[in-house]
Amino acid sequence: MSTKTPNTQPPMPGSELFIHNVDAAPAYWWLDTLWIVLASAKDTGGRFSMMEELARKDSGPGPHKHTWSDETFYMLDGEITFLIGDEIKTARTGDFLMVPRNTRHAFRVTSETARFLNGYTPASLEAALVEFGTPATERVLPPKNASAIIKMTPELLSRYGMDMLPGPDPLRPEGAGLAA
Repeated sequence: MSTKTPNTQPPMPGSELFIHNVDAAPAYWWLDTLWIVLASAKDTGGRFSMMEELARKDSGPGPHKHTWSDETFYMLDGEITFLIGDEIKTARTGDFLMVPRNTRHAFRVTSETARFLNGYTPASLEAALVEFGTPATERVLPPKNASAIIKMTPELLSRYGMDMLPGPDPLRPEGAGLAA
């Protein structure tokens, strides 16, 4: 009797081994944040993407939802206040947070800076980052307004599986919301 199981299915695209180091992976400045792309759709056959982000106090998007991706956050350092649905939650160093697709959410960095892993299943937002971000010249917080402010039209939002949601942002005073 053979103990060897035949491989009857070919490998999925993007299922090859890869190693990306945080010091060498592509890095961008976008929305006053440093984004380092650790895994892109190209690397994973579109199954997921993962970025490390470094963001400054009070940064973060207003209420939105991802229409075809679940989003995850793993807090490496700092504190972020999240709006998820109608609930406000705080995530700190060591916390993991999962936001299911089509869930209203927003966040605001409440510590001086926050460093976290941000993932999407399937991959999605890293494509917008590559399109609109500015390649980072250093792996530090960008100078204020280092990248252009992009008007996210319904067509662009749809391209990346996002919807901006109307209404007040309970994480920011009236009129102080940031563009996503």
